[in-house]
Amino acid sequence: MDEIIKLSRSTVEKFLSCPRCCVLDKNHKIKPPSLPFTLNIAVDNLCKNEFDYYREIQEPHPLFIEHNIDAVPFKHKDIDIWRSNFKGIRYKSTKHNYDFGGAVDDVWQKKNGELIIADVKATSRNNFDWNETFNKYDYAKAYKRQLEMYQWLFRKNGFAVADEAYLVYFNGKKNEKFFNNQLQFDSYVIKLSCSSTWVEAKVLETVSLLKSNQFPKPSSKCEYCNYLKKRWLLQEIIHNKKEIL
Repeated sequence: MDEIIKLSRSTVEKFLSCPRCCVLDKNHKIKPPSLPFTLNIAVDNLCKNEFDYYREIQEPHPLFIEHNIDAVPFKHKDIDIWRSNFKGIRYKSTKHNYDFGGAVDDVWQKKNGELIIADVKATSRNNFDWNETFNKYDYAKAYKRQLEMYQWLFRKNGFAVADEAYLVYFNGKKNEKFFNNQLQFDSYVIKLSCSSTWVEAKVLETVSLLKSNQFPKPSSKCEYCNYLKKRWLLQEIIHNKKEIL
């Protein structure tokens, strides 16, 4: 029997953005350097605490009322597992030998029983404009794919899931006159119309690549691979100059 390939949501996203980085990460344990986003984690946790309060009393969060979202935070025994970075919600395919999963920020439930997947983001911009951000930056499109992968996972686990999903964005105000040990935020709730029909095919393509002996070409858009390429080229130029001298 073939080995089970364990995949996270970020593994599939790496495959979509740069197959070489995906192989380096999963098969060779070589990862690009990363920074701890501790402030973002703090915002996530505080927001989850609020959702949990309204989950317990089964009332809509004030943001739901403000943005006409007819739902309440979903009350389920596995909510903490689904939100755990080391567990998450998972789907295992015995046919294709993979175990795919991801950790959601929160899940809400509409009156008709459908689940809404939500993700919390934090940033700090002078002028926050989601449409401009989505059209300009690849990472914003990845946020939408992230929600769609979570939708697919919940559907594969037997839940009825709404096509709509939400990004709850907190934009830090950095031009206040006084700090006073308090960071103020403006909140934005962004409704996205999602489709998870593409997810399974890309999961299978990722699994196929990781099971093969292929070492794919780097993506022309990958900032890590482009950085390394430029560094190697510079090293070669410097080396050649030294040989001439």
